[in-house]
Amino acid sequence: MRLGQTSMIFFAARLLASAIGFAATLYIARNLGAAPLGIYHLGIGLVSWLAIVGKVGVSGAISKRVSEGEERGQYAMAGALLIGSLFVIVAVTVLLFRSQVNQYVGYPAAVFVVLILFASLAYGIVSSLLTGLHLVHVRGVLSTVRTGGRSLFQILAVIAGLGAAGLFWGHLAGSLLVLGIGLYVVWRNLGSLARPRRRHFRSLIDFAKFSWLGSLQSRMFNYTDVIVLGFFVSSSFIGIYSVAWNISQFLILFSGALSSTLFPEMSELSARRDPQAAADIVEQSLTYGGLFLIPGVF
Repeated sequence: MRLGQTSMIFFAARLLASAIGFAATLYIARNLGAAPLGIYHLGIGLVSWLAIVGKVGVSGAISKRVSEGEERGQYAMAGALLIGSLFVIVAVTVLLFRSQVNQYVGYPAAVFVVLILFASLAYGIVSSLLTGLHLVHVRGVLSTVRTGGRSLFQILAVIAGLGAAGLFWGHLAGSLLVLGIGLYVVWRNLGSLARPRRRHFRSLIDFAKFSWLGSLQSRMFNYTDVIVLGFFVSSSFIGIYSVAWNISQFLILFSGALSSTLFPEMSELSARRDPQAAADIVEQSLTYGGLFLIPGVF
């Protein structure tokens, strides 16, 4: 029952976030046109791929180790240091090749890419900690706040006449807003941070060696099309395509909510060496996985 309630809260939050984001996309598309929207989505797609390099599975490893309930402060600090180091490498690379990045996006977006990448990786750490602390429902609510704040800031930027730059600034402002709230929630529930030892880094890396494939699959599913289109078509076509893609995202919301809710529970059961309980959860989740997807296809 508790898992079902958590899944429904997470799903309701994601559903509201999807509705807010879609409404904002329609407003922006009607007032700015497809070209600025295409520039924005191409820049965000680039950030999403760079985030893989900035994480390489560490976020998933943080969720896993923290969910096990032991030495949470050490694992949180170790994960933040690993991702922070990777961010510095990626950010320096983007700035060194900023002319090529700007040419690809069709807009001077290299600085925006670095800033949004920082906010994205930082929020990824917070999100992983919330999952590991069994606060998936809070993560879902924060996702709604993030989308709502981002949409509000972007609409205000469009009204102010900032154009494509306003879309990037609005995205950054919404991410920083929810990042501050998430850090507060994590601090209240995590307790205190502690200095990690070498074995904490090694433990995270051992798990990340395999979990990065899941992140790569997600980015390939969501952003490869946009990244490839950037080489062949204009920003206007990318903007039109992105609006259509946002509609289809609705169909996978509930299955994604189940996945996010069940991971920390199954991780804890695995640590307790209780495979039968984990198997029961999998069987129940499969029953409801197609609740929206199957009728949505028809």
